[in-house]
Amino acid sequence: MSTEDRPPAPRSLAEALRGRDDVSLGRLLRSRPDLITPVPTDLTQLATRAGTRASVVRALERLDRFALQTAEALAVAADPATYDELLGLMAGDDADPAVVAALPHALDTLREQALVWGDDDRLRLVRTARELLAPSPQHPSPTGLGPTVQEATAGMSPGRIQEIVVAAGLPSTHDSVSAVTALTGLFTHRRRMAALLAGAPADSLEVLERLVWGPPYGQVTPDPAPRLRWLLDRGLLLPTAPGTVVLPREVALHLRRGLAHRTPEPVPPVVEAAAVHRPQVVDSTAAGQAYTALATVEELLKDWDEGGPAVLRAGGLSVRDLKRTAVALDTSEPVAAFWVELAYAAGLIASDGEADERYAATPEYDEWRELPAAERWSRLATAWLAATRTAGLVGGRDAKDRTLSALGQGLDRSAAPEVRHRVLGLLAGLPEGAAPDAGSVLARLRWERPLRGDRREDDLRGRLAEWTLSEAELLGVTGRGALSAHGRALLGAPAAPSGPGEEPSGPGDKLPVHHHRPAPPRARLSPAEQAVASAAAVRLLTPLLPEPLDHVLLQADLTAVAPGPLEKHLADMLGVLADVESKGGATVYRFTPGSVRRALDAGQAASDLHAFLAAHSRTPVPQPLAYLIDDVARRHGQLRVGAASAYVRCDDDAVLSEILADKRAAALGLRRLAPTVLAAQADPAGLLEGLRAMGFAPAAESAEGDVLITRALAHRTPPRTAPEPVPDGPPVPDDTLLAAALRAIRAGDLASTTPRKPGTAPSADGELPRTGSAETLATMQAAVLTGEALWIGYVNAEGTASQRVIAPIRVEGGFVTAYDHTADEVRTYPLHRITGVAELADDVG
Repeated sequence: MSTEDRPPAPRSLAEALRGRDDVSLGRLLRSRPDLITPVPTDLTQLATRAGTRASVVRALERLDRFALQTAEALAVAADPATYDELLGLMAGDDADPAVVAALPHALDTLREQALVWGDDDRLRLVRTARELLAPSPQHPSPTGLGPTVQEATAGMSPGRIQEIVVAAGLPSTHDSVSAVTALTGLFTHRRRMAALLAGAPADSLEVLERLVWGPPYGQVTPDPAPRLRWLLDRGLLLPTAPGTVVLPREVALHLRRGLAHRTPEPVPPVVEAAAVHRPQVVDSTAAGQAYTALATVEELLKDWDEGGPAVLRAGGLSVRDLKRTAVALDTSEPVAAFWVELAYAAGLIASDGEADERYAATPEYDEWRELPAAERWSRLATAWLAATRTAGLVGGRDAKDRTLSALGQGLDRSAAPEVRHRVLGLLAGLPEGAAPDAGSVLARLRWERPLRGDRREDDLRGRLAEWTLSEAELLGVTGRGALSAHGRALLGAPAAPSGPGEEPSGPGDKLPVHHHRPAPPRARLSPAEQAVASAAAVRLLTPLLPEPLDHVLLQADLTAVAPGPLEKHLADMLGVLADVESKGGATVYRFTPGSVRRALDAGQAASDLHAFLAAHSRTPVPQPLAYLIDDVARRHGQLRVGAASAYVRCDDDAVLSEILADKRAAALGLRRLAPTVLAAQADPAGLLEGLRAMGFAPAAESAEGDVLITRALAHRTPPRTAPEPVPDGPPVPDDTLLAAALRAIRAGDLASTTPRKPGTAPSADGELPRTGSAETLATMQAAVLTGEALWIGYVNAEGTASQRVIAPIRVEGGFVTAYDHTADEVRTYPLHRITGVAELADDVG
């Protein structure tokens, strides 16, 4: 293309955006969704918003390390800079081939993000980004470079500048501007600069070596040492304040061989495999852990079935209740916090909202329990992927130095879902069965989202990644550290890449995973896509889960062994009739007098219990267990407790005499009313517990004298919705919103840039046209006759002002019907909401 045919270079970011097509603008709005909230009126407003500090900071934080290094290099380059100048800063004098190959992509990323605009011969970093990244005494540049010679000598006296020029071997000049230009030319000339430094004392060169990679500032005394005096005399160090000197940028770049960064990182770190297992082993291990996860959540909810721990005044679980929950689940407190938060994120537990507020299972839990095991796991795993609540923070401190409690406030971290998806996405990029080296995963994440400034002290993304790896293993998404097949399906990830040619000889061997440019962090799936992915995960997991058993093995020591997971009705009944003694691959239940009485209290008869055990045991019912059931049943209900205040009645008056003679009964306030009846001062519940503590087996009875079945009632909260994840900034616009927004922006830009006839343009850019009502009406009526387009200002019912280009069709009844070029449709506008009209130089369309 000849120079005459080339379009003029853009003079501003708005003009650069105006030259983009809709596909390019759409990529910008997807990558920086804050620019579309609310939709800008035109491209000028879009450019203004793209240059605001908050938006630029957010965009910089989402750059990978090499793209950020490129932006940092532009911040210390001339404004504008050429591509060759930028390449020199990034690749150095040796022209690193990897940097040369990667720089175009990084620059395209910055352009797409509207952080850089202009052609390759006039590259400009947006002003706000330059202010954030350029070096200053208060905010050192990440490059470690200091100010330029021109900036460092801005307050220096002309005489001192001339002395420096002469000492550096340059002829004196008539003014400071030309002197500074000459000095800059010397420092940027490789051969002349090398000759100057060749004559420097060795200890002076050591000073430069200490400052060259930053920080570039140093302290000097009023009477500098000779090694410093030599540098100060020649401008190789320049004073910036009393007692402070700085290494000029041009000198540092010469010593660095042109590099803005000590270590450019054009290629992301490789994610390495720490061990490789057979895929079948990974899947079976993950499936086993998935079933354990289900059992753990069920055990947690069963423990809270009749009402769980109290809610703290500030919200959340107390430390004591978390410890008790950890003991009940036989795990550590951090892991218990994870299971509690997972159940909460899945909507299975919530606070009941009562005056004495407690945590309890929700009605959703009952529905969840009825689902097949694989579907229950899918619900938990999907909730975990999307949750912003971060269990790893439990026990830490918030900004006000308050302890963060499980189920309490302050645990939401909006970056958590994105980090989880990205970590699992990196695992999905490994060969099947490969478990990653955790350090290489963290290094990769830090390359993709490098820490800047003060954020280096709080590597939240790194901690989230570590928690993701451990939580994925607990949940059964991974097995032995490697992503399982059902975990891969849950992410909607493609099939795993083929493994390396040779398998490692031992678990410690590492296998690098090679690739070219990194894939961007995978976007979270839409609800419809996630439903499809979850269904695929369920299909893969179902055959790996053990089938529930319908039997147990009864033993003579009053125990029953469940060699695997039990069917729901069997597990529920056995949980009432016996106490769990140990868990693992097989669960051991122990029968005790208390557990048998619990079953009788629940309405079971001794014959029912014998029949139940005979039907579900693969071994004969041991005689000691049959005797235990019969013995407890014989005594169960012999004593009856009812409400007077409370009373005890028994057909055997000798039993009542035995109770009265027992010293432990003193607290119950018992006295004989009749040979077979005792009255008590205690309430019925207290009387029942007291008699049971004395070794009796009383039963409660109703006012009619019937035995009451004291089955524990499950406590449920009112219907509750699962907690909504906290968004990480504005949501990425979908295709429909994006198309509408682009159309509105283009339309508004058309209205604001369409040429007006001389004398009709507003007095200042951005102002709406202003005309009187009579003139507005007359101009509209004339345009109907001539078919001309008009530029109008319009204020809608919400008070939002906009500019529009319309072609009036009809004016009547206080309304104008017109073809709106900005909306590309026919619309009707109230005349009283039109601020004014202006004629266009040329007809539109």
